[in-house]
Amino acid sequence: MSADAPGPTGIDELLDRVRAGYERIDAPSAHRAAGGSGALLVDIRYQALRERDGLIPGALVIERNELEWRLDPQGSHRVPEATGHDLQIVVICNEGYASSLAAASLHQLGLHRATDLIGGFQAWKAAGLPVVRPARGPRTG
Repeated sequence: MSADAPGPTGIDELLDRVRAGYERIDAPSAHRAAGGSGALLVDIRYQALRERDGLIPGALVIERNELEWRLDPQGSHRVPEATGHDLQIVVICNEGYASSLAAASLHQLGLHRATDLIGGFQAWKAAGLPVVRPARGPRTG
């Protein structure tokens, strides 16, 4: 390692650094953005959590390991909703940690309006916002 190379970064420091790069959003604001300005809510929780806790109506389910491929507007594996780099995307994980790293990754793809939900799905649910039980399967990308 050279003298100019940064030392190891812990996860808390990494989260602080990536979160400083964009404005995060709370649950009521995310709900309004999805309803009013057409923000795309993207649920990256794994299936067991979705089955246990339910789904946000209208949210697109894309598991974390496929996120960049599905939301890159220039990608060959994109979902139809990935219409351009100006799309407002709100990434939702269970508690708001993994979603921060995911939003930062989307910024690297040029999706400059990507953000994440502070507190994740649990904050959405605690705010009393709509949640539905999965039926035949969630809408996936």
